[in-house]
Amino acid sequence: MDTEAQPTERDRSLPPDPEDSSGAPGPEGRSRSALVSRFADGLPGGGITLTLLLCLLFLLAVNVFVARPFEIPSGSMEKGLRVGDRVLVNKLAYTFGDGPARGDVIVFDGTGYFGDADYIKRVVGVGGDHVVCCDGEGRIRVNGRSVDESGFLFPGDSPSTVRFDVVVPEGRLFVLGDHRGSSSDSRDRLGSPGGGMVPVEKVVGRAEGVVWPFGRAGRLEPTDAYAKVPAGEASAHAAAPTGGGHG
Repeated sequence: MDTEAQPTERDRSLPPDPEDSSGAPGPEGRSRSALVSRFADGLPGGGITLTLLLCLLFLLAVNVFVARPFEIPSGSMEKGLRVGDRVLVNKLAYTFGDGPARGDVIVFDGTGYFGDADYIKRVVGVGGDHVVCCDGEGRIRVNGRSVDESGFLFPGDSPSTVRFDVVVPEGRLFVLGDHRGSSSDSRDRLGSPGGGMVPVEKVVGRAEGVVWPFGRAGRLEPTDAYAKVPAGEASAHAAAPTGGGHG
């Protein structure tokens, strides 16, 4: 008599052993892997080229939606930023919160207002602000409060040699370079269309820090020079500009 255990019908219908660790991919996993493999094989260089393409697409997406480098074209933002410095511009800085604030260093599209290029300047006045040059000590005054800008102005520069008395319209910004003696900014356009005020929607983003050259790499420290400036009166009537040109 054959005493070897014979499998019953129930034995044959049992589910696969859960301890099976073969790890073979299912049909869906195999199809995805095969698709990527076929795509890579069709490229010169194969998988290496595919990896480089994916990295390039990632960097392009970051540049379009998140951050982008900007090369400083002139000395208008010295002493902090020099010609040839590359700064990282945060394009999401004002997307989910408040708009540009006094003291922020911003990059903006100057088309139709400054020129057909991007510019980098410091925000001195926001919508509703009354900006005046200058008080008895030669300082710029914002909403009646004198501002000490010595922490970032180019050594030897005065806050402005051009006198002005303006109210910034809502949705606009009054911007100046830190090297006031070598900056073409809002002061130059006081009598032109737009009055030298940059529309907020033209702002590309906020400059966060220098990324090149490595020896100068570092974060742009925020300034508290305007921290005690009171809120502006949005309903104030714009004062007539009293000068033009730049210092």
